[in-house]
Amino acid sequence: MKLAAYNEMKAAWPSQGRHILASHDENSVVVYQAYRPAIGRYAARNQCFGGEFSFSRMSWIKPNFLWMMYRSGWGMKEGQEIILAVTIPRSLLDEILAVAVPSTFDATRYRDMDQWKDALAASEVRLQWDPDHAPDGSPLPRRAVQLGLRSEMLRRYAESEVIKIEDISGFVAEQRELIKDPDKLMVPAETIYRPRRRDAVENVMLDPWETEPAL
Repeated sequence: MKLAAYNEMKAAWPSQGRHILASHDENSVVVYQAYRPAIGRYAARNQCFGGEFSFSRMSWIKPNFLWMMYRSGWGMKEGQEIILAVTIPRSLLDEILAVAVPSTFDATRYRDMDQWKDALAASEVRLQWDPDHAPDGSPLPRRAVQLGLRSEMLRRYAESEVIKIEDISGFVAEQRELIKDPDKLMVPAETIYRPRRRDAVENVMLDPWETEPAL
């Protein structure tokens, strides 16, 4: 896991708008999840999800490390003690983004509530934008994305297309002690993630970024 000083990352990130912050390279991208020990340790040990993991429930992934820290209370919430960094193909995340249906009704995208509800019921991916948060939990103007997976898309993510699963709970515990000292805080190095698929960019309504490459 490539790390960087939080203050350096903060200076490079956009302060507002809908952007996906993620650790990624040409072929892969990291997303985060938090589980109770039985599930998280099984996944890290076997490099796939199974055991007590439920394939009948929606499972949420988050590309942004600090968003995961906010939701899990830096690994202190019950049932979210094990923090996993899950590496998946960029092609899979782009597909997920392209087919995601927003979790709330948007009149600019759907004719009426019934059309949205039908789309939501049929979709294997749920999209949610929420306020991003600073290390101390304070909300930010920038939005952070989380994606709920179910059915076949969840199977692909959890079993067949996963590249690597790393238990980073120890790192999280170390950095948790530095929340009030941002000059020392380290985080995974994250930059703006832009899908290579235009339909993915448009579907999740990403805001443009100054260094955005041409699609």
